[in-house]
Amino acid sequence: MPAITVATLGVVALTLTACSGGGGSPKDGDPNAQFEFWSFTGIGQKDAVNAYLEKKPDAKVKLSEVGSTTETATALTAALAGGKVPDLVLIQGDDLPKFVANPGNFIDLRTLGGDDLGEGYLDWAVDASTAEDGSFICLPTDVGGLGLAYRADLFEKAGLPTDPDEVAAAWSTWDDFIALGEKYTEATGEPFVDNVSTTIFFAAVNQVSQKYYSADGKTIYADNPEVKDAFQVGVDAYEAGISAHIDAWSTGWGPGKANGAFAVTTAPSWILSGLKNDAPDTAGKWRVTSLPGIGGNWGGSCLAIPARAKNPAGAWQYIQTMQSPEGQIEHFERSGTFPAADAALESDAVKGYTDEFFGDSPIGRVISDSVLNFRSFYNGPDTSAIGGAFLNALIAMEAGNTAPADAWQTGVDAADQAVAGG
Repeated sequence: MPAITVATLGVVALTLTACSGGGGSPKDGDPNAQFEFWSFTGIGQKDAVNAYLEKKPDAKVKLSEVGSTTETATALTAALAGGKVPDLVLIQGDDLPKFVANPGNFIDLRTLGGDDLGEGYLDWAVDASTAEDGSFICLPTDVGGLGLAYRADLFEKAGLPTDPDEVAAAWSTWDDFIALGEKYTEATGEPFVDNVSTTIFFAAVNQVSQKYYSADGKTIYADNPEVKDAFQVGVDAYEAGISAHIDAWSTGWGPGKANGAFAVTTAPSWILSGLKNDAPDTAGKWRVTSLPGIGGNWGGSCLAIPARAKNPAGAWQYIQTMQSPEGQIEHFERSGTFPAADAALESDAVKGYTDEFFGDSPIGRVISDSVLNFRSFYNGPDTSAIGGAFLNALIAMEAGNTAPADAWQTGVDAADQAVAGG
């Protein structure tokens, strides 16, 4: 789907116009009347709402942090089927395709901000929010640019480079990454990476030109060599003996970050604060650098206004106020959430961001470059389920329940079942 070509929100004045199919009209409604906002937890929306109310003291917001991203999407699905909908809802990127497939459930934001509303945001994020009929239903708020975090102190003991740029050069390809891991494990007798599912496969599979669907919406995961190659990287890393077999969010993952059970872990922008919370005594020992290959992304969110919203005017005023490039920079400075607006990603505030916990690594540059270089591909309604099937196949392999030679077919079979069930 082509990106909408438009002028930057916050630079161009946005005129409120009437929208069709809604429960109210932003043109005639009161933007300061109370609107209901559904968010998922863990993304700092309460702070964002407080910042909004400082800018718009007459406004009223009823914020409901529904639960996890999946729970929020499930609640929204039920509401759209006939229940009471919120006026504004935050949708996580993995859940977005199934909503984009039914654009009539949402206000086309172009009717509020003009046909050029999407320019100024990352093309691939705009693509993901744009339906086949051209409706732009969800304005990108943040992204999950990918990097890798590593223990510089453990690298030094293994005789490996420790400077982020030198490490990035040393693992410029996934083959290089595995080779570096073998050197580390040989020198220390310890695992190099936490796991091969999220840290390796999930990163590699998000660097493809086509993923689980073709550009015209057909499922291609079983026959797509790019997906199979990314999966094989995970298998190769497992067979190289460099993995600790510690799954993300397992009971051993947090302690492993603290006790040196592995030296490398995934580092999407939103996970960095969690690493600091899990391993506070390792401050200054971690570094963040680029992935092998091109950039990548894991996560991100957008804001949508359901068609039956009672106060779309209030919801739209919130979007206008908080999601300009300037607004996204302010949110980044408060929360560390990386912006989706191009101008924000190119700003000194974001590009120059460092953190003493990570040895003043160039985090802002790494993450910004990662999402700016990320290649867009089509995500279909079952993208999340298909990806989960492949991740689970690798997790089963690491647990010793699936042979490496059988893991790919195990993943394909599980993906087939997920698609058929969806």
